[in-house]
Amino acid sequence: MSERDGYRHGVPCFGLGVFPDPDASASFYSELFGWETEDLMPADDLGSYHVCRLRGRDVAAIVSQHGAPAPPRAVWATLIWVDAANEAAAKAKAVGGEVIGEPFDSPGGGRQAVLADPAGAVFSVWEPRERRGAQLVNEPGAWSMSALYSPDPDGAKRFYGELFGWGTRSFDMGGAEMLMWTAPGYVGGEPQQPVPRDVVATMSPPTEDGDGPAPHWSVDSWVANVDEASAKVAERGGEVLTGPYDVPNTGLRQSAVVDPQGASLSLTQPPGAG
Repeated sequence: MSERDGYRHGVPCFGLGVFPDPDASASFYSELFGWETEDLMPADDLGSYHVCRLRGRDVAAIVSQHGAPAPPRAVWATLIWVDAANEAAAKAKAVGGEVIGEPFDSPGGGRQAVLADPAGAVFSVWEPRERRGAQLVNEPGAWSMSALYSPDPDGAKRFYGELFGWGTRSFDMGGAEMLMWTAPGYVGGEPQQPVPRDVVATMSPPTEDGDGPAPHWSVDSWVANVDEASAKVAERGGEVLTGPYDVPNTGLRQSAVVDPQGASLSLTQPPGAG
């Protein structure tokens, strides 16, 4: 378990789900993860901004598809902490990215901009004000890590290196290599984790035949029992895409799922859970 009271520039800090029916999603994830939710929007407002909490601490948000340019489908987005959203948006554009949604004051308590890297993977930057990212991470029911899929790893390394100062390391997963994004000098994660604690995200290698998914950022949440959680997703109208399976060289057990509104995410059972 990790409690957080803020992050640093260039570190992913929050998972935010954008849904056509946010109330239904808030109910689904409350049952799946044990969350309590609070809609911050006034009753007469057409939009919703649900803050999701575990033991009274912020762990995620679920919002409606309006305001900033809405994604074409339900999605879990990754928010990355920055010192200034306006400057981060301008820099992203200067180094080859795209500004999908200009910086705006979010009802969630921060200033946000929606960006895309040169390959088209969408993410957001978050300049904190009242809300300072996830207050609980790395425990069952909470977000743990975000991962990038890109068909152009070299281009991704250049872009995120210039934008956030990220470095990279590799991790052997039983013959397959996973790239890890690092923020030099940052200490996160858990002391017992199998990867260095300056790792802030990962990147999956492109498929050999080039027939992989569209470029995107995905989120991973921990659960106490991934087999039971995956079964619950399917019972409640979602779909299990892969797994559950044991991740080589990590002690983790994982599955990839899609929720009833079509948003994908991974579920991970950490060592010792279950």
